[in-house]
Amino acid sequence: MNSTNTFQDTTSLVGRVLLATIFVVSGISKIADPTSTIKLLAGVGMPLPEVAYGITVLLEVVGGLFLMFGYRVRFPALALALFSVAAGLLFHGQFGDQNQFAHLLKNISMAGGLLHLAAFGPGALSVGRKPVNVAPNLA
Repeated sequence: MNSTNTFQDTTSLVGRVLLATIFVVSGISKIADPTSTIKLLAGVGMPLPEVAYGITVLLEVVGGLFLMFGYRVRFPALALALFSVAAGLLFHGQFGDQNQFAHLLKNISMAGGLLHLAAFGPGALSVGRKPVNVAPNLA
């Protein structure tokens, strides 16, 4: 393995873990205080806020862990990208408020990183890595 591959593999791992951390931490915080989260969802007009809460927690925690470990990342990355854009528009769509607009842009940026991960995979340092056959062909 050359230094370019080592750099790419390491930065891919670190980037994936950093990207996943916001979802895992957010999901765990929702588990710690379900009532506030359900009230927040109901307050923005979310139908069936209890169901939305359950789906959100599952997506953030399980999807985030799949990303973190690099296991079957395509579907969780796509789902979290869609979730990030939808949540950004729903909760931070006040375009006249500079702070809320910055939060919306953060969500859009995260979606970009997630789409990149869905397109190019988790990288070599991942649970989902397919082994490479390096044995010589003796036939």
